[in-house]
Amino acid sequence: MDADRSPLFCDTALAERIERVEAQFIATGSEAARRRRADTEGFVIPLAGGMASFAEEGSPLNKVAGIGFGGVPDADALGAVEHAFAACHSPVQIELAHLADPAIAALLTERDYRLTSFENVLGLGLKTSRERITPSGIEVRPSGDEEFEPWLDVVAEGFAHPDAQGVPSHEEFPREVIARAMRDLTAAAGVMRCVALREGVIAGGAGFRTAEGVAQLTGAATAPAHRRRGVQTALLSYRLTRAAAAGCDIAVITTQPGSKSQQNAQRQGFDLLYTRAILVKQP
Repeated sequence: MDADRSPLFCDTALAERIERVEAQFIATGSEAARRRRADTEGFVIPLAGGMASFAEEGSPLNKVAGIGFGGVPDADALGAVEHAFAACHSPVQIELAHLADPAIAALLTERDYRLTSFENVLGLGLKTSRERITPSGIEVRPSGDEEFEPWLDVVAEGFAHPDAQGVPSHEEFPREVIARAMRDLTAAAGVMRCVALREGVIAGGAGFRTAEGVAQLTGAATAPAHRRRGVQTALLSYRLTRAAAAGCDIAVITTQPGSKSQQNAQRQGFDLLYTRAILVKQP
């Protein structure tokens, strides 16, 4: 980390690019879930520059993402989205960046949405070359298709046992639900996978995806027995090196406020770009 660098500044144009990439990522995973099930229950509906997605019952992909930079949602369009979620017996969860049009928050309040939680979006400007940081005893390498199931096992296991540091997440998902969502996202969205080994055992896994010059750092998790050993630091550094080599100008990561993941990211030079408010309307 360069002690003399200036903090990364996030204007609305950068936030719009990050949110657009995020919405595309969620939509791709949701469409993959619908193909897997071969039914018509799920949906992806464009909304005010973002996407409303329902993948399947209880999925972490059931949300509205990316709105706020393409105008205020039309009342009829928003009503149609709410009706679609209600038909699936699901609440509407909207992730709204604080850099989005302020009129949207006022509109959602009027429609009985309630503020439930927050999440932080952190970013790091990437150079063409980076020095990898690999703590002693940890090895990180790419994970191919033949290793998909072990990779999925360790990632799902890690997510099923979240770290207790920081503000707790407002939602919890069973391990099998996490595994299905990760499988859909990884298969359909071009996520590149890597694993971290400690003493020859797969201790953690992670992924990253590139789009529009943004490297989305996704799916990072460490098995509970291997935490506090530098696994996440090694996985993060490896992905940043690969993303820079791929020509990305920025890497982004989403964390719970005050979490160990946020602490690790800031130690690697990430800056807090903006916060998303999580607003929910029950069906």
